[in-house]
Amino acid sequence: MTSDQPIYIGVLFSKTGRTAVTERSMLAATEFAIEEINAGGGINGRMLCPIIRDPMGEPSAYQKMAAELISGNKVRVILGCYTSSQRKAVLSVVDREAALLCYAAQYEGFEYSENIVYFGAVPNQNSVFLAIHLLRNPAPRLYIVGSDYVWPRESGRIMGDLIRSGGGRVAGEAYLDDMAGSNEFDMLIKRIRKESPDIIFNNFVGEANRKFYESYIENGLDASRMMVASLTTSEADIREIGASATLGHITAASYFASQSNSANRACLARYRALRQEEPCANMCWDAAYTQTHVVAQAMRGGDPDSLNSIRSGILGASFEAPQGVIGIDALNAHCNLWPKIGVARTDGQFEIVAETETAIRPDPYRTTYEFDDDMNVSSEASAPETLRPRISGLRQ
Repeated sequence: MTSDQPIYIGVLFSKTGRTAVTERSMLAATEFAIEEINAGGGINGRMLCPIIRDPMGEPSAYQKMAAELISGNKVRVILGCYTSSQRKAVLSVVDREAALLCYAAQYEGFEYSENIVYFGAVPNQNSVFLAIHLLRNPAPRLYIVGSDYVWPRESGRIMGDLIRSGGGRVAGEAYLDDMAGSNEFDMLIKRIRKESPDIIFNNFVGEANRKFYESYIENGLDASRMMVASLTTSEADIREIGASATLGHITAASYFASQSNSANRACLARYRALRQEEPCANMCWDAAYTQTHVVAQAMRGGDPDSLNSIRSGILGASFEAPQGVIGIDALNAHCNLWPKIGVARTDGQFEIVAETETAIRPDPYRTTYEFDDDMNVSSEASAPETLRPRISGLRQ
């Protein structure tokens, strides 16, 4: 390749459709990172050029567009997907066509491919941390809800196991299809009210999350009566839902835009200066921004036209992300991340009430999630990780 020839990279985030609320922020973060990379000289003088497609939230469209990007546009790396169903659709393509997908959303774990690098949290980096926080209240009663696909169901199973083993109870569990209407959410909230749990563990995504909170408010609930805890409700969702509906509810995430660390403040300031708009920064925005820079870093350090070189350059790498310094585990291609608990504020941002003092390594293949009497996590995984250091390492 000539030194001035662009390097094309595929971008698959939905601007429209049921999951566009979060994916638009992921796209904005990706475009911002590429603008920064090119302003800094690109990839050793070559510009990084995104080929952007809008799959409109449909897994079959992600699959088709990924194949077209690889075969028609000859891209070696795709940045994209939000839900697990979208990711799995693209996984079948990158495995077959020998390309790399970088995935910036939290997910359920138990997946490995030489053709994916995972930049979002796995359960030991968000569910466990949230369960510890919820169990500070004696014997909490949870009602578990979410969108009806693999990630919310698996997150519900894990949270139920953790809460029950920690002395709490699960009062009920329900999942609704992405196409569920407002009346179905209304009926769900009415069922939950009859059970009167202390906490609703909510993993609805996209438009479904908005409908959930709308029904919640319309049925006269608020955080003082029945708190909502989530792994998905981010600043992007609150912007869509409205801060009054989410006030006082909590989210566990690896990043909040309200973080006061210098890397985050500087990144948000650069975004405002470069794009002349306020960033819709959230956990997936942070991961999408980070993975774009990590890919560019790997390309600069090796052969940007070689898939093997790019992948080798990513595995084991580190990067000063807005959330903190992250590292990519060379063995499982997942990231060390910084778990936090945030309480939603009146301004649509989160007050961070707990966070770890060190990054937590990923354990995506843990088979069991339950606390023993000493608040350790029992596990059949090859390298279990206890909770005691995490508890003592919390900043309250």
